[in-house]
Amino acid sequence: MTNIAIVLSEFNSEISEGLLSGCNRALLDKGVNDGSISVLRVPGAFELPAAAAKLAKHEDIDGVVALGAVIKGETDHYHYISQAVTNGLMQVTLHSTVPVMFGVLTCPTVELAIARSEPHSRNNKGYEVGIATMEMLSQ
Repeated sequence: MTNIAIVLSEFNSEISEGLLSGCNRALLDKGVNDGSISVLRVPGAFELPAAAAKLAKHEDIDGVVALGAVIKGETDHYHYISQAVTNGLMQVTLHSTVPVMFGVLTCPTVELAIARSEPHSRNNKGYEVGIATMEMLSQ
């Protein structure tokens, strides 16, 4: 049985929930049992790396998926958070014995983020990272 842990940013929740829906759909399509998918919700994208690192250390977890969205606003905050989350998750990935997958949108507009997170869209990036997770586990 494959156990997947998803860490989900609650900031930009409409986007994050769409990514979660797509990721769950992909995992189920690839044969993961619904009861083998756990979700840990964190306040924002900045918290994703620490939560992913913690989940990756659990012996019963086969893979971790980080989902969230950072959307550009009027200040430079977007750049700092995007870079911190990307670098943080890369560090977790490099030091983990299980796949840690990056499913964080970094979009210049809300409209682009919505287009990439529509729950049943063929362009749902959560679905794509769910499929990629299972591909990593099959190697």
